[in-house]
This record gives sequence, structure tokens and C-alpha cells, in this order.
Amino acid sequence: MVRIYLTEGQHQMQHLMQILHDEEKVQGVTAVRGISGFGQSGKMHSSTLLDISLDLPLVMEFFDEPTKVERVLEHLNTIVKPGHIVSWPATINAGE
Repeated sequence: MVRIYLTEGQHQMQHLMQILHDEEKVQGVTAVRGISGFGQSGKMHSSTLLDISLDLPLVMEFFDEPTKVERVLEHLNTIVKPGHIVSWPATINAGE
């Protein structure tokens, strides 16, 4: 399982979605927009009624077989800044 932390202002989500879907063909990806958050910079990203342009937090998650995830992470580490990708082992429920 992999989680990638971004902000809308980085304009990376569509590019990463294209890589994960079209090039890497991972089993599943979900992108979620946060309502508030901050990272290493300490800059708060949040939504208010006064916002003209949004720079909200984005989280992308994907999963696949461990060997594929390792290969995809090698690719993503050349694109995403250090400290913005978290991964951990997960179990996928098996159907009958």
C-alpha cells in the first residue's frame, strides 16, 4: 500500500494518475482532497470561503503486488519530492 502526499498547487496529481493508470497499470488508485493540512514547510493549506485559488492537500493511494509496488516506487521517487511517499505491507481480501 502506498500513500502520496501532495497539494493542489503542485499540479502533480494528473501526471501521477496517468503514470499509475497508463504506464504502471497498478490495481487501484484513489485520490482524496483534504480540507486542511500542513507538511514539512509548516505552511497551512486549508479551505475558506475567501479562497480564490485552492491549494488544498491531496492524498493519492494505490496498491498492488509487493514486487510491482517496489518497481513503481523506484519510478515515483524520481518524480515526487523526498518525504512525500509512505508505504506499508497490506493484505487484499480474497474472494470466494
